[in-house]
Amino acid sequence: MSSVSFSSLGVPESLVGALSRAGINEPFAIQTATLPDAIAGRDVLARAQTGSGKTLAFGLAMLTRLSGRRATPQQPDGLILVPTRELAMQVSDGLAPLADACGLRIRLIVGGMPYAKQIQALDRGVHILVATPGRLKDLVDRRAVDLSEVAITVLDEADQMADMGFMPIVRELLDQTRPRSQRLLFSATLDGDVDALIRAYMKDPARHSLAPAQASVETMDHHVLIVHPGDKEEVTAQIGARDGRTIFFVRTQAGVDRLADQLTSKGIAAGALHGGKTQAVRTRTLAAFREGLTPALVATDVAARGIHVDGISLVVHVDAPNDAKDYLHRAGRTARAGESGTVVTLASPKQQRQVSALTGRAGVQPTVKRIRPGDEHLIEVTGAREPSGIAWYPPKERSPKREFNRTGRTAGGSSRPGGSSRFGGGQSRPERSDRADRPARSDSFARPPRAESPARPARAERRAEAFPATNRRDDGRPAGFQAKRAKPRTKPAPRTSN
Repeated sequence: MSSVSFSSLGVPESLVGALSRAGINEPFAIQTATLPDAIAGRDVLARAQTGSGKTLAFGLAMLTRLSGRRATPQQPDGLILVPTRELAMQVSDGLAPLADACGLRIRLIVGGMPYAKQIQALDRGVHILVATPGRLKDLVDRRAVDLSEVAITVLDEADQMADMGFMPIVRELLDQTRPRSQRLLFSATLDGDVDALIRAYMKDPARHSLAPAQASVETMDHHVLIVHPGDKEEVTAQIGARDGRTIFFVRTQAGVDRLADQLTSKGIAAGALHGGKTQAVRTRTLAAFREGLTPALVATDVAARGIHVDGISLVVHVDAPNDAKDYLHRAGRTARAGESGTVVTLASPKQQRQVSALTGRAGVQPTVKRIRPGDEHLIEVTGAREPSGIAWYPPKERSPKREFNRTGRTAGGSSRPGGSSRFGGGQSRPERSDRADRPARSDSFARPPRAESPARPARAERRAEAFPATNRRDDGRPAGFQAKRAKPRTKPAPRTSN
């Protein structure tokens, strides 16, 4: 048992208690190495394997240093920049309970979500922003947020932001933060793409490297399966039917949708995740995968670093990655936090040499085997089995069914949605049969009987009374009555031309 505790690293008791309630009692290696320097206010440059606890490493340091501050409208105190929406959401979800424990407010700022709610939160005051570069720049341009008071900035997965072309925006955002403020850079890999950023914006950073820029060979098993192109679809379906969480990586968005349709048509509960889908769909898909409703997930490389889900036991490269860095990020979805996992690359005979060179650059020595659908080696490595063949459809969320009574109203007493009544706040008015039990009204409130009116005289009698016989003409009409005479129609004279 380790003698190092969060308290000995400088973490306050409020955060230690929140960590203990979440079942986190001992720090990971990256947290033990970086927390003292980060809490002391130094710039930190750290590299660690994905799933090693980088989020808590920079999150605890930021929460500790900002604890006790009062939020200022539109002026956050801390900023965490991440490359993808999925990663931003998971960082925010992981740090929100800890922020509540020390009285700080944290806000997610990403694309695909309404501007209005984000602007309203900024107007109320937020201590920490977890943001993607694009949406944050939009809010800065709208003057909805001012970064001049940011005291701590975190760049998570900075090399991926460089690969995605975000570096000009990142530089523009860093230029607007407080000069000489603290900056923390955490990533799974640190290469030449971020060297200029480090030299320009970090002052004498404390460097911590806990993992080489290669895949872990202690906790991962790497395999290359040589598959004939005609058997690839069947082999993929058999792998998808296995027990346990599996993630399939495909190069293009169209390929993701196509493979997901193939898997679901064969009875495999699978979701599709790529940048072309709306944020609501991506959130639901990732939540279903995390909760085990869809044990198979098909994704692109853009989503590789945003998928931080524990318990992924198998990663399958349906399409081989472009370079060694993509291989490492894909493989990093499994074997997280000391767990074991398997990484499988499907390649055709023509791709075998290319894949061998790729794995060599990634520092991996995989087991290479030629297989066919249903082979024993395939079953042994992946746990593949034959799918059911019955198409799987995602469950639809249905609104509760309403029951109607004889009057056409719902069981709640109204034909309006929800069965609520205008007068009873959801209570129904009693039926006519229920009113028979009511006591009779007292005489003082009883309605008086209507007086009987005499029968109306006939029309001829009323006419004779209005026009007596002494005042009538010979034709029976009242005196002075003149009938209207029709005007004679005259033919207009023809026009004469001059």
